Amino acid sequence: MAAQKVNVAALAAKIVEDVRKGDFAPVYLLMGDEPYYPELVCKAIVDNCIDESSKDFNETVCYGVDVTVEQVITAARRYPMMADRQLVVVKDAQLLKNLEQLSLYCAEPLDTTVLVILMRKDSADKRKALYKSVLKCGVVLESPVMRDYEMPFWIENYYKGRGLSIDADAAGLLAEYAGTDLSTIAVETDKLLKVIPDGSRVVTVSDIEKNVGVSRQFSVFELTKALSYHRSSDAIRLATHIGAGAKFRMPSAVSPLFTHFYRILRYDALLLRNPRPSEAEKGAALLGLNRYFFNEYDVAVRHYPLKKAMAAVSLLCDYDYLGKGGDGGATEDGDLLVELTLKLLNL
Repeated sequence: MAAQKVNVAALAAKIVEDVRKGDFAPVYLLMGDEPYYPELVCKAIVDNCIDESSKDFNETVCYGVDVTVEQVITAARRYPMMADRQLVVVKDAQLLKNLEQLSLYCAEPLDTTVLVILMRKDSADKRKALYKSVLKCGVVLESPVMRDYEMPFWIENYYKGRGLSIDADAAGLLAEYAGTDLSTIAVETDKLLKVIPDGSRVVTVSDIEKNVGVSRQFSVFELTKALSYHRSSDAIRLATHIGAGAKFRMPSAVSPLFTHFYRILRYDALLLRNPRPSEAEKGAALLGLNRYFFNEYDVAVRHYPLKKAMAAVSLLCDYDYLGKGGDGGATEDGDLLVELTLKLLNL
C-alpha cells in the first residue's frame, strides 16, 4: 500500500496551535528540502516555549557546525532552573557530526526538556535510529519542495490564511516570480499588506506588478497563454523579450512550460476517455488548476491534440537538457527559448 501524502501545511498549523497553547512534545525533528514550514514551526516553539524572564537560564540555541553531539545531549539532559521546562534548539543540524548519535537521547528524552532538531534543506535517514526514535517519542515534520503546478493553488490558500484573496492571474504571476520558494511568497505578502489600501482584501495582478516588481506583460505566464491560443507573433515576441533579460536562465522557463504542456497532455487523455468531463474531472486532470483557466485549456487541446502534446513534452525534456549546458553552452539561453517557442508553434 502506498504511503499517504501528508498535508504539511495542516500539520505545521496544528503544531503551531499546540505550542501556543503550551502543549509541547519532548523532541521535534523539523526537516525537508523546503525550509519554510520547518523554520515556521521552530520560530513558534522558540516564541512560546520559555518565558522571556527565564530565557537566559533555560533556552539554548546552537548551530550544528559549532557543537558536538555530546554537547547537545549534555544540554538536553540538564534540568530547568526555576521553571517547568527548558528549550534546546539545534539549527542547521545537518552539519552536526555524528548526528545519528542524538538517537541515544531521543530514545529516552526528559519530560522537562524540549529539544528541536532543525535541518535546513536536508532530512534524516528514515531507515536509521534518529528518525525512528523521534517518531516514537516526539514530532516529525518533513517539508518537501513544492511542485511548480501546485504553487498557484498554494498561494491562494496561503492568502486565505492571511485574510486575503488573490486573483487567479495574480497567483500565477506571483508563482512564476517566486518559483517554489515559499519564504519569498511570505516576504512579498508581508510587503503587500503594508501598501495595499486599508479595507482592500483582494490582491490583483496590478498589485503584484506594482509591489513585487514583475510584469505580466512579458512573463512566461503570458507565453504559455500565447502558445495555448496559438498566437504565433505574440509568443515569439514574448520569448524574445523574456530571453533578452539579463537574469534569464533557460530552466526558469522550461519548468512552467513543461507543467503547462503536461496539463494539456493529461487533459487530452481525459477527453479521449470522456469527451464531456465534469468540472471535478477537469480539475483532477489539470492538476488542481483554478477553474478560471479551464477555458484556456479547452482551446489549447484543439491546438495540441494528444500526439502533439506528447511531442511538446518530449521537446521540453530536450530543451531542459540543453538549458542545463547539455550542448556545452554553445547556444545562449535566450536563443534557446526563441528556438523552443518556434518548434512548439510548428508541431
